[in-house]
Amino acid sequence: MTPASTFAGQKLALFGLGGSGLATVHALKAGGADVIAWDDSPESAERARGLGITVSDLREADWSGVAALVLSPGVPLTHPEPHWTVGLAKAAGIPIIGDIEIFCRERAAIAPDAPFVAITGTNGKSTTTALIAHVLAQAGYDVQMGGNIGTAILSLQPPSRERIHVVELSTFQIDLTPSLKPGVGILLNLTPDHLDRHGTMEAYAAIKERVVASADLAILGVDDAHCAAIAGRRSGPMIRVHVAGHGDAAADLVASEGRVLEGDTVLADLDGIGSLRGAHNWQNGAVATAAARAFGVEGDALAAALKSFPGLAHRMEQVGRRGRVLFVNDSKATNADSTEKALTAFHDVHWIVGGKAKEGGIAPLSALFDRVAHAYLIGASSKAFAETLEGRVPYTFCETLDVATGRAAEAAAASDAPEPVVLLSPACASYDQFRNFEIRGDRFRELVTALG
Repeated sequence: MTPASTFAGQKLALFGLGGSGLATVHALKAGGADVIAWDDSPESAERARGLGITVSDLREADWSGVAALVLSPGVPLTHPEPHWTVGLAKAAGIPIIGDIEIFCRERAAIAPDAPFVAITGTNGKSTTTALIAHVLAQAGYDVQMGGNIGTAILSLQPPSRERIHVVELSTFQIDLTPSLKPGVGILLNLTPDHLDRHGTMEAYAAIKERVVASADLAILGVDDAHCAAIAGRRSGPMIRVHVAGHGDAAADLVASEGRVLEGDTVLADLDGIGSLRGAHNWQNGAVATAAARAFGVEGDALAAALKSFPGLAHRMEQVGRRGRVLFVNDSKATNADSTEKALTAFHDVHWIVGGKAKEGGIAPLSALFDRVAHAYLIGASSKAFAETLEGRVPYTFCETLDVATGRAAEAAAASDAPEPVVLLSPACASYDQFRNFEIRGDRFRELVTALG
């Protein structure tokens, strides 16, 4: 835990008692703060009471002595409309912050030179975060990994000059972190996402830009127009990363055919690393290479660490083989842009797709339909996706994941392809049939295991 000593003796209001909210309350109390917490979910509020947390409806609280509102990143700050606690905080004239801000203030107070790597982007940020943490840990560093990747930042050990924090940040978290200033700030890419929470693409990009604008060293993917423009505005130390074939960008490092190049020098070779398959992982690997070199990790040490990276669950996770058939769990692909990465990485794909569709559906993937041997449609999007696939890709209505997995496995086994792939890459949210993408991916893994 990182005790939040910078708020010692102060009274704070906190809304949102999920995992990060509970960790924040414990950190604030350990640092000597007085916390009044609330959640609209009666179950969450009751669970917090059982942990000894003071839970009181913030609508009835006296806000005159409150130093700040600590807001869960899942709660709307601006769009589609501010949460009711935001209105109360603004009326009281107090700042609205998140747990990342508390960590940043603690770092500034007790160890301002503590290594802090912050990673954001639309796609690939979890894999890149885990990869950087893995490489640095393999090199012998004390590494703490958390943030949006799953472990609340205040659950980690405190900042120290001898400890590297590698932290994934969402726009929601960045928006609640006014004093963000990482030692290494990383921005991978930008495509439209979460616009219901940010209003416009310009607003979304501006929030992401803060990670690199404030960093001592910025590492930027420059393959899309928004990131290229952000790189053009950066005046401090910067490493630009470009993936060959993804636009024509000026860059310091280039990822091409699985190799990370600085001029004609090969810094890393990703070819044959199953957990880093596909052009999108070339970018992840190149960015991780740049970050590792900033900490003195390169050459054989870097190569060995990259090769031993196990990958992340639900992100192009190779969950098994049955004869020639490879089964890949890409349940984290909740939009077409994410699924594009998986389809680009494989041929002869038996594609399990569907769920609660995002805007645009799978139409943006049409250029990759020739990689799909057959599509197996599940969930609420089935009818709309069938219309997109009609006459271009053979498809079967399966409704549920278990039916789709069984049928895809049978058809792939009967294929003449050298390595047919059964790919769960839904391009959709899971909420029509599963509570989250993790549960959906876990179910797919169970189904594959049951095949033998």
